[in-house]
Amino acid sequence: MMSPDPLHLTLSRRHFLGAALVAGALVVLPPSVVTATAATGDVTLTADGIRVVASVGGRIAVYSGTGALLMAGSRFQTKDTVYGIQTSTGGTPSLVTSNGESAIRMDYTMPATAGGVVVRALITVQTAQVHLEWTVSGSSTLNPAGFMFSRAVNAPVSPDEYIPTSEWQRDATNGIPYEVPTGVVYRSSWASGHGLLLLDSSRKAWTTATWVHAPGTQVDPTTAVTRASLVLTEARPASGAAIGRGDGIAVELSTARPYNVWDAAGDATASVTVTNAGTATETYTVSWWARSDQGAMVASGTTPLTIPALSTADTTITVPLDAQGMMLVEATATAASGDAAFARTTMAALAPHTYTAGSASMFGIANYPWLLNAGEQATLDLWQKIGIQWVRIAYDGGPGLPPSAYDARGMNHNLELQPDVTASDAALVSWASSSCTTATAAGASWFEIGNELNRPFNTGDAAPGYVERILKPVHAARAAQGGTFQLMNNGLAGMDRPWIEAFHAAGGWDLVDGIAFHPGRGNFAPDFIPSGDGGEWSPGATGTYWNFLGGLRQLKELMAEYGEKEIWLTEAYACTRPNAWWNDTYRHAAENVLLTLALAKAEGVRAVCWYQFFDSYTISPMGADPEDVEYHFGLVNRDLGPKPSLLAYATAARALDQAVFDRWVHLPDGTTHGLLFTTPDGPLAILWNRADGYVLNTTGTRTDWRFPAPELWEDPWPTKPSVSLPASGTVTETDSFGRTTEHAVSGGQVQLTLDGALRLYRGLVLDGETLGPVQTSGSSSVQAQRVDGRAVLVVSVQGDAERESDVRVTTPFGVERIARLGAGESRSLTFAAEGLAIAAGEVSVRTHARGSGKPQTRTIAYPAFDGGRIG
Repeated sequence: MMSPDPLHLTLSRRHFLGAALVAGALVVLPPSVVTATAATGDVTLTADGIRVVASVGGRIAVYSGTGALLMAGSRFQTKDTVYGIQTSTGGTPSLVTSNGESAIRMDYTMPATAGGVVVRALITVQTAQVHLEWTVSGSSTLNPAGFMFSRAVNAPVSPDEYIPTSEWQRDATNGIPYEVPTGVVYRSSWASGHGLLLLDSSRKAWTTATWVHAPGTQVDPTTAVTRASLVLTEARPASGAAIGRGDGIAVELSTARPYNVWDAAGDATASVTVTNAGTATETYTVSWWARSDQGAMVASGTTPLTIPALSTADTTITVPLDAQGMMLVEATATAASGDAAFARTTMAALAPHTYTAGSASMFGIANYPWLLNAGEQATLDLWQKIGIQWVRIAYDGGPGLPPSAYDARGMNHNLELQPDVTASDAALVSWASSSCTTATAAGASWFEIGNELNRPFNTGDAAPGYVERILKPVHAARAAQGGTFQLMNNGLAGMDRPWIEAFHAAGGWDLVDGIAFHPGRGNFAPDFIPSGDGGEWSPGATGTYWNFLGGLRQLKELMAEYGEKEIWLTEAYACTRPNAWWNDTYRHAAENVLLTLALAKAEGVRAVCWYQFFDSYTISPMGADPEDVEYHFGLVNRDLGPKPSLLAYATAARALDQAVFDRWVHLPDGTTHGLLFTTPDGPLAILWNRADGYVLNTTGTRTDWRFPAPELWEDPWPTKPSVSLPASGTVTETDSFGRTTEHAVSGGQVQLTLDGALRLYRGLVLDGETLGPVQTSGSSSVQAQRVDGRAVLVVSVQGDAERESDVRVTTPFGVERIARLGAGESRSLTFAAEGLAIAAGEVSVRTHARGSGKPQTRTIAYPAFDGGRIG
């Protein structure tokens, strides 16, 4: 991750746990007298509501005020790039004084293999809380990111909850606000109450029932410090953490509705929770507003809220939801001193919908549901509500939900497993066998054999080894086991043409049933096609290699040569990292989700698995990081509120559920383009204009990867041509947020305003050009036509009236011969172009009547033809 930018990660008022501890400012409850005893090897600290006992051997035990053991641990684990992982083998406690208060020092015993590393802990208590600070010193090669301490919760009534905490921050360059991390909480539950274990950071996957991942902070070349606090409180985790860290003020926005999505328009309520983390009662002015995605202020209000010290209070706000589109809500709490904090969330109404495509659906999700905070059923309900039919990864014992959960809902599921490319050939043969067994047991329709194994990009270097050591063993194992699932290659990062070429040359093409790739996309509209062939596209972090339609067309070009396969986009995305010019703004993301899915449908893609459903990252579920792209790929926000992308996905799935692509549409202005589909509800046209170009986020001052992104209601498209199109009845327009608008038709024409944001239209009559003029010469003719969504040249020839003829027809699209055309017989030949347009050209017809002597050649010119042109 990039180093923090002072413009983006300034924590001027609130601060991380470590800062609070260093400053001695961590105050949670009214102070109490701390007592200490040291006897028979044990050292004890007691404050109101808590007692800590440190024992010889390194054990640190925490008890409640009633004497119940809450948790205990005895070891600390260091990590070092030279000495590796080292675990303490014992410890000696002693009573010391720190900042004028009694404290415990624990000197750990480290093994001889630790290279002289010294570990000690300082333990202090306050009312209902204990603070621990471990100092690791003596090595210049420490790896503090791997530090851990042992801790077992005694008699818990439920597993620990992992809760990253964050706060909203304004952007110093006038971009959009964003969330920054403030730490991590592990919430423990006992019959007597709850405790919050606060850390600066921690990786959930590395924490177990007995070990807590507790990364340290390097304080000098040979020393690092890890800190943690246990706070006994019944406060909401975010509020308790804010109080525990001395944050001053904290604000949360929440609703009782899963994912903040309702079924219909109407008044929806949200709660504003304000935390007073100070030591005196405070009256706050709570102001809030709700804006539509078009910028209309639909509701606002201000109310005073008096909150005792170290406490929280709620106020309820009402937001009128439209039947379509979404609301952005912001609430700010301001103290009399002027100190303030704010929070945002999103809310939307999305009507239920019945999808009918079933397994033929194109719509899928790339990741299993690794975050189920809203509940398994609520998550699957929303997945099916927006049209998700395919799940990329599902198997018993794997991450996410088991296959049975999807089977019960009629959803389809596949499997992707990652091989270890560094393993031996024998190990990979074993992996292939066990993976095929897993695929069969899971009832997977497809097995995607690995993920993004095409590095280094655009070289093809990895393809031969992949075919020999991974694909062939899997193909053989499937045959040996009688597996019925289909195979696809590892989903390629970008459309790596050299890799595909090397894959084909190595014999891989005939071993798979489908081709998978991930059309990574930077700040380019999805319909952008870079110049040059795919092997020339720049593959750097911000290179043109990362485009959508160009890559898809490259794959189809290779398929035309190698043989047709199903195309699976097993990861497609619209990343919304805030204030990042290479990624999408929230508004562009909605537009690009819709266009990505529409283009995939038009290009004959079998399925698109969207990456991914949740913002945040599997290693930090519901965590925040404004700089790491991995935290911003979701269809829902970190707080599980809907992103505009969610509504756009639903808009696409509903419109294209059983759509059949007809053709591209082009208007005479040269910048307006579109797609025409046939659907059960009649013709569907999708139109947009590219007068403003294909490259996004070009305005504003850029600093490295940053730029001041506009709010989602700000229109980024300055050019808005007005077009008149043939129509019948009333024309219905739908934008990427799902909002519909009716347009009146007059004299068989409708006036529309277009721009770079695509819109869906029903009621247009876009027949376009279907037949060009017939051009003749003698008994031969040529005509351009639109047939099955592409342009063709139809050449008609007639043989000699009395003799058989040999005929050769030469066109820009190929040459065909007719041997022994019967006397007086006519025949038509069809030559297909690549797309809907044919440039002006000529056809040569050479006729030789058998026994007549010299052949005759006629040249027939024809004009340009565009089967997608309207008007």
